[in-house]
Amino acid sequence: MDFEIPDYLQTYLVELDRFIEHEIRPLERRDDNIRFFDHRREDARTDWDQEGLPSDDWEALLLEAKILADEAGHYRFQLPTDYGGQGGGNLAMAIIREHLAHKGLGLHNDLQNEHSIVGNSVGVMLMHHYGSDEQKAEWIPEMLAFRRGFAFGITEPEHGSDATHMETTATRDGDTWTLNGVKTWNTGIHRASHNMVMARTSGDAGDGAGITAFLVPMDASGLDIEEYLWTFNMPTDHGTVSLSDVSVPHSAVFGEEGRGLQIVQHFFNENRIRQAASSLGAGQYCIDESISYAKTRKPFGQPLALNQGIQFPLVELQTQAEMLRALIHKTAWLMDKDGPFSVSDKVSMCNYIANRFCCDAADRAMQVHGGLGYSRHKPFEHIYRHHRRYRITEGAEEIQIRRVAGYMFGFMKQRLPKGVS
Repeated sequence: MDFEIPDYLQTYLVELDRFIEHEIRPLERRDDNIRFFDHRREDARTDWDQEGLPSDDWEALLLEAKILADEAGHYRFQLPTDYGGQGGGNLAMAIIREHLAHKGLGLHNDLQNEHSIVGNSVGVMLMHHYGSDEQKAEWIPEMLAFRRGFAFGITEPEHGSDATHMETTATRDGDTWTLNGVKTWNTGIHRASHNMVMARTSGDAGDGAGITAFLVPMDASGLDIEEYLWTFNMPTDHGTVSLSDVSVPHSAVFGEEGRGLQIVQHFFNENRIRQAASSLGAGQYCIDESISYAKTRKPFGQPLALNQGIQFPLVELQTQAEMLRALIHKTAWLMDKDGPFSVSDKVSMCNYIANRFCCDAADRAMQVHGGLGYSRHKPFEHIYRHHRRYRITEGAEEIQIRRVAGYMFGFMKQRLPKGVS
């Protein structure tokens, strides 16, 4: 592997920076839109009277930025050329997502809700890989136009990270399926046209096979959003959804019947390596800001940077950043070379270490900046609150470590749920 960033990608990063300065920054500053990124950010983003959901103005601004990026040819970078993309691979996406997160908070990239001018486009990619011809024709044009999308109904209240013991069921009668169960942490459910609901259609609890994905319309009879879960990092768009005798046609089956977890694993692996890269970028931003501040802040007549108590923790973090960057690039490169299921152990390594690193870097930045660092006039508390989430929601770090151990000790393959490759 060549550790040099390819020339075409170096050139593209410059192009992205130019687009941000000429198009996105002016939009960010227009009409006091900066309120979504300065010390008022949490309050401006949150509609406190509507169950803590993202405010309409905030989401309208994000959509405006995405449309600008799409018109400029950036938003679909990851997608195949048939969809107007550039076929960007996992390594390119990892480098880009780190680069954007390294710039700090801004309209160009805000991971609180997975917003970026270079879209992750998980739904489109999954539809490309697993949708039927009819589903692709119906869904992809609408998704690319930001008119349709689905949330992910995977997690259940009583099972959390254990997707193989889900209690949601789907039974078939002719051409109709009936779904019953409860899904929680359905992120983005307030705007989604559909929910991709994972339900057991055969097999026993604990089996990987026998779980099927269904694209369920949000206006389906018997589907209700019970609550939105308020979190450490507001606003919230994480809903709990109940399904009571919800009927959908057989055409709602997404992917192969009984193989729904393959869809989930595909999504997890590609999403997690990019999210790890974003955590790396945000952590590097915290380190760089701390170094800059320590050089200029002069308590007791000398710069903070002269103190080993400031230097040593930042050296430790920078060393971690360099090692993590090499691992992320290697893992993303291998994914491009051998496929998303080829490096599951390394994806887990990248993910749990990167998220932990980012939280440590944000915490250190708060400490270096003192009272100002603890305030919302600096972005470190926001970075910490957001990335603390990923130590749980991207697969709890304990689950990730357990997964790595399974590969290391040679029992992971034999313990993989039947039907999952």
